[in-house]
Amino acid sequence: MQGYLITFFTQLNREQDGMPIADWLIEEARKIGVRGATLFNGKEGFGHDGRFHSGSYFDFEDPPQLVTMALSEDECDKLMSRLKESGQRIFYTKSKADFGFTA
Repeated sequence: MQGYLITFFTQLNREQDGMPIADWLIEEARKIGVRGATLFNGKEGFGHDGRFHSGSYFDFEDPPQLVTMALSEDECDKLMSRLKESGQRIFYTKSKADFGFTA
């Protein structure tokens, strides 16, 4: 299949509808029929605002999180439309990708 590999970058303390953005993204993807997504918890990083984000003892509520999905063009359009409707501003990268199964 051809489509997109999309990765969203956020922090644990950011929320939408009472849940962390990463969890919300995964739930929204599931609602539109996406067959899989992966959540990565980062150890540390810094955002566009220059603020340091860490999963350490002193900053536990603000660790970086990444959500990655391989999407068809239609799935990508539906998800991006849903994000626009929500009003959430989430940084992402999107690359064209070939994907499928080995067997």
